[in-house]
Order: sequence, then structure tokens, then C-alpha cells
Amino acid sequence: MRIISGTKKSILIRAPKDLPSRPTTDKVKESLFNILSNKFKIEKLKVLDLFAGTGNISYEFSSRGCKKIFSVDNNFKCIKFIRDTATKHGFDIVTSKNNSKDFLLNTNENFDIIFLDPPYNFLLDQYLDLINIIKQRDLLFENGEIIIEHSSNISLIEENNNIDVRKYGSSILSFIKKASL
Repeated sequence: MRIISGTKKSILIRAPKDLPSRPTTDKVKESLFNILSNKFKIEKLKVLDLFAGTGNISYEFSSRGCKKIFSVDNNFKCIKFIRDTATKHGFDIVTSKNNSKDFLLNTNENFDIIFLDPPYNFLLDQYLDLINIIKQRDLLFENGEIIIEHSSNISLIEENNNIDVRKYGSSILSFIKKASL
């Protein structure tokens, strides 16, 4: 994977093959950050990267100047890789080895962006459960958004008509504003 833009542009990061992750493709990542840069000042955001995997999204936020990034994954090897990579390249990323649901239920933080990229075999009910926890715990700041990367086999729009959906091959980005929760 490579960093697309920012102070660490073009850095290649090689994740070990044994990490249980599916990094976001460059095409999806580039589209995501084009959308975000038109909506937000990235350097002012507080971001939660759930199901962080290799840390691909967290590194991109950091390279673009985002100062408050929390990366959460339930796999120790993933968290260790993110920590080591962050140290090597000077990314300021707070890591947590935790189950995503437990993290959401127990955090005392609020966020501008909560990015979820669970395994593509996640079920609709599991997505809705996480969205509901975010809503009930009021974890988003006023103009915050949940962004979910998921397979085209899942449709979140049927559950909420105020979702902005962008399709990129077999990947979909669903944007849910706090106001529409």
C-alpha cells in the first residue's frame, strides 16, 4: 500500500502477509479523501478508524495533517504493525487492541469521522448494531459522519434514505451524517 497525499506522499508500506486484513484500494482511498477534503478541514478532524487492519486509512489521515487519530482493531498483530509503522514514519496515532463494539460502548471520546471497514462477510444487523451504538452514545460531533466501507452485497440505504452511497467496483462507501441518524 502507498500513501497517496500529504507530507508522507508516495511512501510504500508493506504489511506482513499474515495480517488478517483487506486494505482499502488506492482508488477507493483517493475518492474517499477527495470527498472528505471538500467537506472538512482534515487537519482539524478527530478520527476513529475501526477495524483498522493495516492502518492504511489512519496513515493517510496522518499524512494529510490530521492530529487526532484513533486506530482500533481486535488483532494484536495488526495493532503492533500500526504502532511500529506509526513510529517509523512519525505518525501520531493512538492504537487500541479492542473489539469494535466494546470500544464504542466504553470510549469517552467523540469524533468528527468514524470510519468502519469491517470484514466483507459482516452482516447487515452487525452494521446496524454499530451505527445504533454510535447514535445512542452520541459519539459524533455536531457535523460528524460515519463512513462505512462495505461490499456491494450489503445495502445500508434501505435502512436510512439519507445515506450518500459511492460505488467503486465491488466496494461501496456509505456516508451517514450525524443529523440523519
